[in-house]
Amino acid sequence: MPRVDPLPIGSLPDEFQGRMKQGQQEMGFRANDVLTLARVPGLMEGLSTMTWAIYGKDGLVTNELKRLVSIITSTASGCTYCESHTIHGAAKAGIAEEKIKAIWEYETSPLFSDSERAAMRVGQGAGHAPVECTDADFDELKKYFDDNQICEIVGIIALFGFLNKWNATLATDIEANPLAALKRLWPNASNP
Repeated sequence: MPRVDPLPIGSLPDEFQGRMKQGQQEMGFRANDVLTLARVPGLMEGLSTMTWAIYGKDGLVTNELKRLVSIITSTASGCTYCESHTIHGAAKAGIAEEKIKAIWEYETSPLFSDSERAAMRVGQGAGHAPVECTDADFDELKKYFDDNQICEIVGIIALFGFLNKWNATLATDIEANPLAALKRLWPNASNP
């Protein structure tokens, strides 16, 4: 049960109602966390701008890598809401289901490249509080990515750092589609 209820979509300004409807068409559900974020003036808009800057295009690293890092970060932080959303988003973006299922075997699975392993290792360490990234993790990351790319990777980690804390703290209800993806791809995940 959520600690704060999401706002009804009809209570949002017209511009945001349109964005919510567009998001619902793209994702297949209406995001409860966005309707809770809307309770703080400017927060929904600011998060939308940041999310677009990170996910809106491939940018400096691929969206596939960004999605893999977001899954690892959200899972390491313990946010089942974001874990389910990132798994759903990765599957919807076309990342192979066997790769999603094997994400916690990234260190040894042949499905992952050395550069993906380095980025996911940093995402996993950064998902913990306190952060568990080491200089050695970054030395490995720098073998594959330049400083600008590293900042983009840390951007995805930081975005989900906010979302993980927001949703885990407020116990945001997981919508049906992300929950179904979590149960289908990670049947042993803790039941939210």
